[in-house]
Amino acid sequence: MLETVRRQRRAAALPYPQMTLAVPVAIEGAALHSGKTVRMTLRPADADHGIVFRRIDLEGGRDVTDIRVRHDRVVETTMSTVVGNAAGARVGTIEHLMAALSGLRVDNVLIEIDGDEVPVLDGSAEVFVDRIEATGLTALDAPRRAIRILKPVVVEDGAKRAALLPGDGFSLAFEIDFDNPVIGRQAIEADLYDPCFADDILRARTFGFLKDQEALRAAGLGQGASLENAIVIDGENILNEDGLRYEDEFVRHKLLDAVGDLSLSGLPLLGRYEGVRSGHAMNNRVLCALMADETAWEVVDFVEASRPAYAAEREMLAISAD
Repeated sequence: MLETVRRQRRAAALPYPQMTLAVPVAIEGAALHSGKTVRMTLRPADADHGIVFRRIDLEGGRDVTDIRVRHDRVVETTMSTVVGNAAGARVGTIEHLMAALSGLRVDNVLIEIDGDEVPVLDGSAEVFVDRIEATGLTALDAPRRAIRILKPVVVEDGAKRAALLPGDGFSLAFEIDFDNPVIGRQAIEADLYDPCFADDILRARTFGFLKDQEALRAAGLGQGASLENAIVIDGENILNEDGLRYEDEFVRHKLLDAVGDLSLSGLPLLGRYEGVRSGHAMNNRVLCALMADETAWEVVDFVEASRPAYAAEREMLAISAD
């Protein structure tokens, strides 16, 4: 107990400490694309451990079972973000969980999983956020570091565009334009470090079109999709009985996906992201382009002194150490 208090005091004295989970968090649910039931346990991890998936359904050493979550470990971006290792182990549909961890500023966690896809749950990041917040976080005796963007990095593909730009904190802007009257053109801006980010963005659900269902399932995708975990659009109608959580839920979910995809930088980003009709592939492309240019970024101490909730959070951490 005394050593725990000492660690908390040291962490409270840091500019901003790295964070991990207070206790393990167990989650079970159906996978969006395979439809299989998947069991997953998020476990606390030491400082500088990062985010690592461990496939507990596979035999072999850590080089077989462990997959470090990084931009250069992305092996597929069709309908989700999939990471893998040299041994061929993969874990897909990681973006919602990664958005939750990023939004809650969880730096270090070991994710034990018995399948190759993260459970989709309700189609947003809300369940992950609620379960983690219910059990709490622990500050570690190590400073949090961040990647500051120093110059613009832009990738384009026809009408699609993704950009990472210098800026304060981490702001995001996203625009979509669908040839469908239910969605149409939608645009949104948000700040990852706004205290309302979880409520405003991380509750937005994934969506799809009923007309695409047969083709997706023939391709082995969307096997677990349902009205319980996705917004389903049929022409000019939304089939979900309760409708939308937000009038612009579609663009909010695209922003959620971007937060999850960009968290594969390995450290929190400081700057600005802009996406136009972007998706998992474009998000990964712009992140890889940024990291490939060592003149475009630098590693710095993470400071959020401008965030109102920051001071209160630091005060609570100090109180818990008394």
